[in-house]
Amino acid sequence: MKTTRRWGMAAGVILASVAVLYLLLYMYERPGGWSDQRMSSSLGMNQSLQIPLGSSPEEAVRLFRESDSMTVVHEETVGRGKLVFLTRSGDQDRSNLQVEYVRKTWIGWKWVWGAGYGMDGDPSVSAMNYMRLPELEQISTPFPMVFGEVLDPSIQQIIVQQKQTGTDKSEAKLIQTSQGRTIWFAFQAATAGVPFEIEGLDQAGKIIATKVITDVRGSGTIDSSK
Repeated sequence: MKTTRRWGMAAGVILASVAVLYLLLYMYERPGGWSDQRMSSSLGMNQSLQIPLGSSPEEAVRLFRESDSMTVVHEETVGRGKLVFLTRSGDQDRSNLQVEYVRKTWIGWKWVWGAGYGMDGDPSVSAMNYMRLPELEQISTPFPMVFGEVLDPSIQQIIVQQKQTGTDKSEAKLIQTSQGRTIWFAFQAATAGVPFEIEGLDQAGKIIATKVITDVRGSGTIDSSK
């Protein structure tokens, strides 16, 4: 009987511990919870964000952005989360692309950070476009990152390199979407800043387009250098 009682007490302690752990996790991740308060503080906001939880990365973005006019063109797994690449409908005459980072929690997917652009460009001149997402202080994200769309099909490789040191160099990943667009993204080191250079090369390694970026939150088009 004593052994049975001990096992019962041990089971009760374990169940209580699990319940307390789940409660703490819920208090941290719930909309307006501790994680949202931390995010708000890092952004210098007086009131706390109320970031909703979604059952999928796409739903988490849709609920936070309060929009149904976005189409997911690619999802990329990064650590404990995903990068969700989207385009906005109703903006057909402009090149637009948005990237949202969401992370997986015990109780659903939660939006963390993201941004996007919409810009005009002459397809006969512009070879590609870009935007840089800087890192977010005190919040874990895969940024800084540079991303964009390839407009010149002869571009088969994109290199992002720091100009000051010449050692921080990364090759972009190019993705062919089901919509027939080619998007690209490249991660930068946390210490990376400006200026840095973006180079678009053809299959033979010839530079098709190049631009030196001097704005940490910059975006724009890169014209062909053919």
